[in-house]
Amino acid sequence: MRPWKRKRTRNRRPSERAERPARRITRRAIAAAAAPAALLAGLWALNQPIRTVTVTGRFQHVTPPQIERTVARAVHGSGLLMVSLTDVRRAVEALPWVASAGVQRAWPHGLDVWVREQHAAARWDGDGLVNSSGVLFLSHVNAPPPGLARLTGPQGTQAEVTRRYLAMQKRLAPSGLAITALSLDASGAWRFALSDGITVRLGRSQVEDRFDRFMSAALGIVERRAAAISYVDMRYTNGFAIGWREGNPQNATASESRYTRPAGPSERLGGLAAPDPGARHGQEGYDA
Repeated sequence: MRPWKRKRTRNRRPSERAERPARRITRRAIAAAAAPAALLAGLWALNQPIRTVTVTGRFQHVTPPQIERTVARAVHGSGLLMVSLTDVRRAVEALPWVASAGVQRAWPHGLDVWVREQHAAARWDGDGLVNSSGVLFLSHVNAPPPGLARLTGPQGTQAEVTRRYLAMQKRLAPSGLAITALSLDASGAWRFALSDGITVRLGRSQVEDRFDRFMSAALGIVERRAAAISYVDMRYTNGFAIGWREGNPQNATASESRYTRPAGPSERLGGLAAPDPGARHGQEGYDA
């Protein structure tokens, strides 16, 4: 058995013992300082100048070069990493005819932009354009797309008027007729014009019911005698009146005579209740 020997330990000087923690702290400080520098170098490498802009979409009223110029102004010289995609998107969406847009980074030097154009559902008050949601996206356009109906109404009623127009036009479409104008006046009275030049008066109340009655009872007469009819007045309790373009209609059938007796705009017809004594003298827009 080997005799036990006491392990000898090295006696370190106090200064040596203090140096070791100091060296560890120095190494950590260097590493901590190097990390941000490496991060900044990496960010600089990623934040390259934007050199290409790729634009996709179906275009009729805006062009890719127009969008590229807008993107260039919105970038403000920022690199790809630091550019605000939100600012670029908002700048593109501010263009006339742009309904929505999206922007993505395309590494290492580009941006991808997609665009959806507005679809004009109708004209508003002559020069404006509304989409199918009734949003007035252009208040003035020099050359509106052809074939659009003209809608009018008090300020703030664009959505209501557009909704009613689209619903009515959808029901009329199978007949081959189209609404060319729909108006809501300040008193709340509705009227619309058809592509054959006939005006239909709906008044202020029971508008849906009156349009239903027009579709079920008056539309057939309109289709057969369009050239002779000036207007159809639906503002009656249980029927309607027809105004003829020239004097008494010739060769009217018995069923037509039941609903339409040649008369003034609102004379009492065939036992139907007239809207109001005043309306018999030609007042327009009166609602029963």
